[in-house]
Amino acid sequence: MRVSLTNPVLHDVNRDFEVAPGQSVLEAALQAGFNLPHSCKGGNCGSCRARLLAGEIHYPFGPPLGLSSEEAGAGLVLICQARARTDLKLETFELLRADEVRIKRLPCRIEKSAILSHDVMAVFLRLPAAESFEFQAGQYLDVILSGGRRRSFSIASPPHDSRLLELHVRKVAGGEFTESLFGAEAARTLLTIEGPLGQFTYRPPLADSDKASPIVMIGGGTGLAPLYSMLRYVVETGSARDMRLYWGVRSERDLYAHADLLDLQRQARTLRYVPVLSEPSPAWTGRTGFVHEAVLHDIGDLAPYEVYASGPPAMVTAVRREFQLHGVPASRLYFDSFDYAPDSVERQRNSALTKS
Repeated sequence: MRVSLTNPVLHDVNRDFEVAPGQSVLEAALQAGFNLPHSCKGGNCGSCRARLLAGEIHYPFGPPLGLSSEEAGAGLVLICQARARTDLKLETFELLRADEVRIKRLPCRIEKSAILSHDVMAVFLRLPAAESFEFQAGQYLDVILSGGRRRSFSIASPPHDSRLLELHVRKVAGGEFTESLFGAEAARTLLTIEGPLGQFTYRPPLADSDKASPIVMIGGGTGLAPLYSMLRYVVETGSARDMRLYWGVRSERDLYAHADLLDLQRQARTLRYVPVLSEPSPAWTGRTGFVHEAVLHDIGDLAPYEVYASGPPAMVTAVRREFQLHGVPASRLYFDSFDYAPDSVERQRNSALTKS
């Protein structure tokens, strides 16, 4: 079956690609080199909305949570969950040409790894010397598993230091990829990756702007990774920009990058780092509660800020809802919503049972 893309802004863009039976429209588009808007890949965030102009789709796991009945009635679909029953014609709301996004599938090897906490590991990938891998701060890549399955990881290293690509990998019980990393020496392991992917990227200030807008970044768990890439990019390239990072985790042992973030804060006088714990020990004297509520408590007027939020869908949903009520226009709110990927047969089975 074929999918035809059109875009109301880029009038000259009209591209087709093949979609296999049972394959999501988003996965097929990415494989064809179209970096369409998306985030969580689980049907929760709604960022992969498209308008179905012709054809028929279905959702094998039931209607996605990120699409309201009103939106569905208006012809909108979520392409991360949609499967094609027939040839399709879709109207997208943002589209980059295949020759602009430069999505590549490349071999690489794990150069080194380091345990950061009880369940997070830093993995450093080395690409072939003859290959370049250009990306923007905040983007992610996919590790290709057996059978064509994928595991997505945000790139934690900045674009100007891409000799080794740094990933923050959380151990997932039953995950064939993550358990293999934690269970044995991972160095020299060969992998295949595809990327860069995603539109969650740092937006530099316009050259003709009098003053760059201040930034507040909100991370949950390993949602820190793309924000860490952005912070390093801004700090290490000498950009002067007022930035605040609020990082929400469960307890002290989950602050896997605490020392590195304190170092960044010392390097940049314009950066303020605030860790927030939801289940702290009695010895903790810092901030507690939900991370987005800490931001709302500290910043009375959010209207001047650009907001970058990265983490679990529930956190991102709260940020999108509450921050717009506090004056942040949707055009200045950027987010990356994700959850742990089902990278094992058992997790895929459980996910299907849960959604059926």
